[in-house]
Amino acid sequence: MQEVSTPIRNYRGRSLADRRAERRSQFIWSALEVFSAKGYASSSVADICAAAGLARRQFYDEFDSREDLLIALYDQIQNDARDAIIGAIAHRTPPSLGELAEIAMRAYVESIGGDPRRAQISHVDIIGVSARVEAHRVERRTEWAVFFKAAVQGAAGEDFVPPGGYEMAATAFVGALTALVHQWSTAPTRQPVDGLIEVMSTILSALLGAEKTAD
Repeated sequence: MQEVSTPIRNYRGRSLADRRAERRSQFIWSALEVFSAKGYASSSVADICAAAGLARRQFYDEFDSREDLLIALYDQIQNDARDAIIGAIAHRTPPSLGELAEIAMRAYVESIGGDPRRAQISHVDIIGVSARVEAHRVERRTEWAVFFKAAVQGAAGEDFVPPGGYEMAATAFVGALTALVHQWSTAPTRQPVDGLIEVMSTILSALLGAEKTAD
């Protein structure tokens, strides 16, 4: 029996999948605007649809609930930060631990801290929404710990182990990073980014037993 392929529906030269991906993106970035302005708890699906310029029916084509949209937005912010770090350290193969600390911190801060709304969603608004959202946040934090270990081993070798082991070192670093980036990005008068990067790269270098690179 010959297999019959499903035809790809197109509208004005664009596939249905492309149009849905665009709508999904519109909802996600509209959520960034609405949640940061009104707060997640005080916002509604109607607010999101109005900001996106899309219909309620289209929202439910992409998401089951407003909570699903919050998770999608959080994941987008986290993925953008991870990809920024990967792109930055890929050009220095292999970087020393000191270089790794400074390069990674600059990429992360510019990705999340450069937009106070991203820092607010990623480090504050996502916390305590529900048991499901909290479980997802913890899962993503675990992924950061795995990424942390892979990046460090890429620079220092697989035999390297930071003080206290990777789990403790990653937990300490992520906690400090979360607090400092949020404080810096939302301060009424933002200090120069180089100061924040200096603090975070110093903390990371200390955890890794590395010497910081000279200016």
